[in-house]
Amino acid sequence: MKIDLTDTTASKINKGLVKARRAIGTPAVGVVLTLVVVTDEENAYDALKAASDASHEHPSRKLVVIKRVSRSPRDRTQSRLDAEVRVGADAGSGETVVLRLYGEVSDHAQSVVLPLLLPDAPVVVWWSVDAPRDPSADPLGALSQRRVTDSYAAEKPVEELRSRAESYQPGDTDLAWARITPWRSMLAAALDQVSTEIVSVEVAGEESNPSVELLAMWLADRLHVHVRRAVSAGPGLTQVRLETTGGPITLHRSDGAMATLALPGQPDRAVALKRRETSELLAEELRRLDPDDTYASALRFGVDRLGGIQSAAERAEAAADQPVPALPVRAVPEATPASAPASASAATSAPASTSASASASAGEGDAERPTPAKMPPVKKQEG
Repeated sequence: MKIDLTDTTASKINKGLVKARRAIGTPAVGVVLTLVVVTDEENAYDALKAASDASHEHPSRKLVVIKRVSRSPRDRTQSRLDAEVRVGADAGSGETVVLRLYGEVSDHAQSVVLPLLLPDAPVVVWWSVDAPRDPSADPLGALSQRRVTDSYAAEKPVEELRSRAESYQPGDTDLAWARITPWRSMLAAALDQVSTEIVSVEVAGEESNPSVELLAMWLADRLHVHVRRAVSAGPGLTQVRLETTGGPITLHRSDGAMATLALPGQPDRAVALKRRETSELLAEELRRLDPDDTYASALRFGVDRLGGIQSAAERAEAAADQPVPALPVRAVPEATPASAPASASAATSAPASTSASASASAGEGDAERPTPAKMPPVKKQEG
């Protein structure tokens, strides 16, 4: 059931929720938390769908906050709140309120959200795009116990990780961290099967994927070894290679679905490492509301402490920028016109090894060699 409210207030929205529940025959509120989704109009559909799918595991009241951009100066001075109340099959499990804020009220979204929060229920805020630099200091973030961001949606994901490390507070988390949960579980299980010492680690993945950085920082923080960051074509994470005293341990995924785990002295085995949807990542983060100390420790390790490996394109570009070393020049007597074709023919037909040998032995026995002027001319064959 859907109820549209134009130029409304928080009190009218609450009355609309009660009316909609009674209309479908469920007056009781059977939800466990309030999920506040902050997004824009462009990403509203995808964010609402992900929240609705995640609510099948975590029944919740979903408050979708969309800040509309006013096009004219006159509209910016007029505040308006439009709402859409969804209950029943249209809202997943729980109930949904889509809030569209216009004018000055968009700068005070917390005043609209606060009267709609469920009493005695935890609050989780998820910024699907354009997360604040300090989520805990944001007015909406201050209302919540859990703050979920997604550094993958940022314009500069690596810079976003640095900002998250600087402003981290207990309760902050990132969907980029949830994306590597299967990788962390698989690597931990693989290390339990061997008793060798780890020497170094290499993590390969897309260049602008923050999950690759987080996995590398987690391994460096937990194993206390040097971790190199390699660049690959993707998709996402592609390989983790652990060099040990007993041989390499490799977890390689090339298609984004199935991976191959190789352990020293054991046959290779195929493992499932499918890339998950946003709704699955969000549902994972909603399972716990306490601070994630492992994420905090890995995040604070720092991106700048990772060893980098250049991609193939970067190596080619670096090689092109290197100056070409000058070859040693040896004085040669001037050739006569009759001998000039002979010299050109000999230079083009001589193999590379002969030229290298000649240049290497320059200065040794040059007097015994015939000069180009003494060589007989080469006659071209006719026909």
